[in-house]
Formats: sequence, C-alpha cells, structure tokens
Amino acid sequence: MTRQARIAAQRARLAVRVLFAAALALFTAVVQAALPIEHWTTSNGARVYFVRADTIPMLDVRVDFDAGARLDPAGKAGLASLTAGMLDRGIEQADEAQIAERFARIGARHGAGASDDRANVSLRTLIGERQADEAVGLLASILARPTFPESVLLRERQRITQALREAETKPEIIAQWTFDAMIYGSHPYGAHATPASIAAISRDDLVAFHRAHYDAGNAVVSMIGAIDRSRAERIAERLVRDLPVGGGVEKVPDVKPLERADERRIEHPATQSHILIGQPSIARGDPDFFPLLVGNYVLGGGGFVSRLYEEVREKRGLAYSVYSYFSPKLQPGPFTIGLQTKKEQTDVALGVVRETLDRFLADGPTEQELQAAKDNLVGGFALRIDSNAKIVDNLAVIGFYRLPLDYLDRWTERVDAVTLAQVRDAFARVLDAKRMATVVVGAPPP
Repeated sequence: MTRQARIAAQRARLAVRVLFAAALALFTAVVQAALPIEHWTTSNGARVYFVRADTIPMLDVRVDFDAGARLDPAGKAGLASLTAGMLDRGIEQADEAQIAERFARIGARHGAGASDDRANVSLRTLIGERQADEAVGLLASILARPTFPESVLLRERQRITQALREAETKPEIIAQWTFDAMIYGSHPYGAHATPASIAAISRDDLVAFHRAHYDAGNAVVSMIGAIDRSRAERIAERLVRDLPVGGGVEKVPDVKPLERADERRIEHPATQSHILIGQPSIARGDPDFFPLLVGNYVLGGGGFVSRLYEEVREKRGLAYSVYSYFSPKLQPGPFTIGLQTKKEQTDVALGVVRETLDRFLADGPTEQELQAAKDNLVGGFALRIDSNAKIVDNLAVIGFYRLPLDYLDRWTERVDAVTLAQVRDAFARVLDAKRMATVVVGAPPP
C-alpha cells in the first residue's frame, strides 16, 4: 500500500470513528434528556416544533400541510400526491433541473410526498450560513411559488399511469386496495388513484389544490439541528412568509364502522394467497392507543414472539410471516392482520388466524406476555429516536396531530403503566371479530 493510500485509509477510519462518536453522543443525550421540544407560532400562523441538537452540524426540516389524499376531489384520486410531487418541478426562477443542481451544489437533500392525511416537504442541509440560507430560501420558493409546468405534468401523468397499470397486476397491491375499499366504502380513505383519475387531473387542478391547502394556517414546521432558538425562528419565518395565511379545514365525512363481516376472494396466478383482515379502529390521540399498542405486540406486532407468529408459523408452518398493527390517522385508521400462505392452505391459515384473534379478544394476554411486551417496547424505544431523521418525523406527528409536547418524554412511562384490564377493555371496545373484512388474493373461492 502506498503512503498516500495509507493516509487515506487512516483518514477514513478517523472519519468513521468521529461519526460513530457523534451518533453515540446524540443517542445518549436523547435517551437521558428525552426531547426538549420548543414550540411557537410564526407571525402568519404556522405552528413550529424545534429540537436543538448540537452534536452533528446538520439541519433537518420538514413542513407538513393538511393537504393529504383524503382531500382529493371525486374522480381525481391522486391529486394530493401529484401536487406534492410537482412542487419542485419548477418555480419562477428555475426549472426542475436547475432546482436539483442548486440543491446538489450546496450538498442539500430535499423531498416531498403525500399520505392520506397530510402532504410534506423535507430538507436536510449543512448549518453553514451560506448553505442553509440558500437551501431554506429555495425550499420556501418551492412551497409558495411552484409553476407546475404543463410539459412536466404530461410526463408525470404518463409515468404514474404506467406505474399504476403495473401495480394493478400485483397481488399485494390488489389486496391492499380491495381491503381499503371494503373497510372504508365511499370514505376518501378507501380510494386510490387509477389511470382514469390521473388522466382527469389538469394543471388547473394542481394550482387550485395548492392554493386551497398550502397555506401557513395549515402548515406545521418541524426542525432539529445544531442551531439556536433565534435562528430557528428566522428559518421558520422565511419558510412560510410567502404563503397565504389561510387556515380553513375542509370537512371530510366521518368514518363509519363496519356493520358485519365480509369476505372477498380474487383469483390470481401468484403462487401464494395474500390475505388481509381488519376494520377501522382508532384515530390519533385516542386514549386507548397505549393499551392497544402493548396488547398488539402480544397479538401480532412483536414479530417472532407474537401469538399469531407462534400459532401460524411456528406450530403449523403456514406462513413465513404474519403480523398485525394499528395505524391511527386523523379519523379512525385501520387495524390490519396480514399474511401470505400457499393457496392450498388458505382456509386452514384463515381458520388459525381467526381462532387466535377470537381467543385473544376473549382473554387478552397473560401477565407474562404483558410484561414481556412492555419490556420489549420500552427497551426498544431509543431506536425510535436514534437519528435526526426519525426525530423530525416524530416532531411532525406531534405537531400535525396536536399531540402533547411531552408525548415522547412520557412514551415509555405510559407503556409501562398499561395493565391487563386496560388491554382487555381497549380491545373489546375497538375490535369486533364479527365485523371484520377479509380479502384473499390468490386462491379461488372454496
């Protein structure tokens, strides 16, 4: 090895050690002091959530808007997602190539997307005044002044349409879309984009959706980085200062509970059946969240140590994996059980899953299962906040869903306080096995 190569290798090892030490320091600080979240409102009404983290010279920013897919107009499913994806395709001062080049030149990364409830844009940049100022200014322009070029829209519609046509052939996608439609009916949570709905979206639709929903009153700014409060305030103001004040919330129909059980089977040439079972469950902020979280760890959320895994995989070898989870949203999100199994084992696997669920709903976990679940959840909590990216995501959840500022501080305490009675009562209130939807994609009807 040459002298230059040895020096390069030594420098690389040193850099790795420095990064590891920095990450460890951040991890230790977070675990010991939880997250000292600071909160304020900008001059035009945007809510800001900030954590100072001096270990790494980076700034992570995320801006969320009440502009999710649940607000898509009838016949134009996909509008929220397409609007978010088109934000950085052109602004008054630059086209999409120039925007990408400017972010790359200063070493910054950005992104955008939309879920059922919210749309977001994100930024990661160095904290140097020049780099951060340029990155924040560029992001502010993307938020306030997107041009939605017609030529780019045509290209994006074609790309999305091709992706949708491919997705329509995949058993796991067919199962998910069918499941959503079954448990939510005509509610927007049950809709998904189609080639026809994407084709119906015009540039005027993008402009109108942006004007209606991307305003300061609907914005939540989340930040973590090696900056002080005063600089964080200046950054937040700059990000949203050119947005209209707004703040109106569009009314969406309430989620209706399922009235009865329903099962739908869709034949597919895949070698396995893809199975989903569930129903609408809870919204964000529901007081039953922590009992359901702990109880579901026992039922199907604990991976190799869950009841479903033990009964379906370990004892009978019916599936490689089986899982369950709650996904709370602004309105009641789904409770879902999912697995894949050989087509010829479909009915046996369904029987085992349903029997395991019925037994759990009737009796709940044992004392030993409950304690093991709490120990695992509390012990693994640090992994939920072991990076700036994860922390800023948590800040966005706290801000958008208006959770308490001490939500993360008290997370392990609230998990540890869950009792057997609370788990049983919560599952009895929220779930009803006699009113669940079942989707099977693969095996034909019996």
